[in-house]
Amino acid sequence: MLVIGLTGSIGMGKSTIAGRLRELGLPVCDADALVHELYEGLAVAPVEAAFPGCTRDGRVDRSRLSAELLKDPSGFKRLEAIVHPLVHEAERECLQAAARSGATMAVLEHPLLFEADKARRCDVTLVVSAPAEVQRARVLERPGMTPEKLEMILARQLPDTEKRRQATFVVDSGVALEETLAQVDRIVVELQGRSGRAFAEHWS
Repeated sequence: MLVIGLTGSIGMGKSTIAGRLRELGLPVCDADALVHELYEGLAVAPVEAAFPGCTRDGRVDRSRLSAELLKDPSGFKRLEAIVHPLVHEAERECLQAAARSGATMAVLEHPLLFEADKARRCDVTLVVSAPAEVQRARVLERPGMTPEKLEMILARQLPDTEKRRQATFVVDSGVALEETLAQVDRIVVELQGRSGRAFAEHWS
């Protein structure tokens, strides 16, 4: 099974591309969705211990946790030490399920694919990219987003230029949607029949 790493900085359109890959029949292991599940389960107790008051009603309160991290960005390292191992195990289970289902390709969707050392655990990487001004406009339209929050998020991510440099494929999401999706379709066709080693080496 070929493991495709999908990433892109905030606001680049990664979720849209993941949706297209699902439409094309590829299983997608979405790290963000896995974090949401963990924030209602296994991560709750350790997050509360590390960030008292940042859970409520048996789940992590993301807005409280975000406010805490905005005040003290050094807390990211504590949070990552809790969440990253849990996410990694959930990703392993997801990819193993895809392999059992007979999938020839599966997608590992992760916002920090390069930063969290996930790219080397994939056979190919796909980076979604758009001009900086398009990215900023998209992100600042989101409810609750502020320029300060955006800067905090971007500070934790590799610059887009570096992601593009490291990528196997780059999808330009700064053009018309139909053109963006056509790029994805062409990449999937190109990858069909290609064998991979990453699953056996890192996930099986």
